Amino acid sequence: MPHQIDKTALVMHSAERMFHLVNDIARYPEFLPWCAGAEIHERNPEQITASLEVAKGGIRHTLTTRNQLLMPDAIEMNLVEGPFRNLTGRWLFKSLDDNACKVILSLEFEFSGSLSRITFGPVFSQAANTMVDAFCRRADDLYRTEGA
Repeated sequence: MPHQIDKTALVMHSAERMFHLVNDIARYPEFLPWCAGAEIHERNPEQITASLEVAKGGIRHTLTTRNQLLMPDAIEMNLVEGPFRNLTGRWLFKSLDDNACKVILSLEFEFSGSLSRITFGPVFSQAANTMVDAFCRRADDLYRTEGA
């Protein structure tokens, strides 16, 4: 059964800054509590392929996505490998002015089997539901002293 998560936030940071923050996958373990590791496999100006190790308690899974970079407006994610039958997502960064934007995250996913859904489902759903807030807090922490 497919699941859909849609989250939105208004932030006092530019769309370009938020794009770069979300695209900085290697730094996710620094501020996402459920991210135990990140590895970049391939990167070019239009695309990045990376793996995240998602962990909470004794549950650990690695998922790999290939992300299309549509700077500074969007990042489109597609599953390469992981405990899913399907995983697609899209970050949108809609500029409101030079120092503000609307951040939208849409995820659609379906686990590959009952065991994945039962063991990893709650961990992934919690991570996905808190992701936008975590990136907004990270942006505030990084850019607060720079005066937006």
